[in-house]
Amino acid sequence: MCYVMVRRMMGEPAEAKRMLILPAVLSLVGVSNLSGHHLDMVAIVFLVATTGVSILLGVLRGMSIRLSNQDGLVFMRYTWVTVALWVLNIVVKIGANLVLGAVDSHMSDAASNSLLLTVGVGMLAEGLVVLGRAVRTDSRVVWAAGKDGQPHTSSPFIDSLQERFAGSGVSGGASEGRGSGRGSGRGSGRASMLDALRDADSRQDHRRS
Repeated sequence: MCYVMVRRMMGEPAEAKRMLILPAVLSLVGVSNLSGHHLDMVAIVFLVATTGVSILLGVLRGMSIRLSNQDGLVFMRYTWVTVALWVLNIVVKIGANLVLGAVDSHMSDAASNSLLLTVGVGMLAEGLVVLGRAVRTDSRVVWAAGKDGQPHTSSPFIDSLQERFAGSGVSGGASEGRGSGRGSGRGSGRASMLDALRDADSRQDHRRS
């Protein structure tokens, strides 16, 4: 998790795979860790409350992340607001665990094991918000960025979402301060640019094969 945070503070392409799969795995592991515990009503209330707070803070983090265009791709970077919200999330979780341990000492282990669940769902909420913003920009959103010169991996579903927003002229801009949709002309131009980027990746992949 620390590695992901450092990368995003430095800035990285908005990869759907990284924003969705890792948080989903963390959430499932967190649920698995809790499955061996018998949770009483107090523990369940604390778990639901801290999970809800993590989702809310994840949504706010997703809204605070700066999006820009780099080499035709959506580029994301954590802002100081994003980092502050992460710190708040951690403080809330630790504080809730301490309170639960004081109220019911038998539930302290369960509270500790719920960390991955709350972190996972918060990161998933963050990723979904970022993706929702990214598909409305003029830049391409990839499933996974290519490594060492390899072509980027695309997602047909995400591509179709971008084409739909391009066709409707709905756009949030890929960088701060850019206006929202500017009509069908801009939408068709953005769709053409996305197609050109996909064609470039396909030609690069063909040359390597």
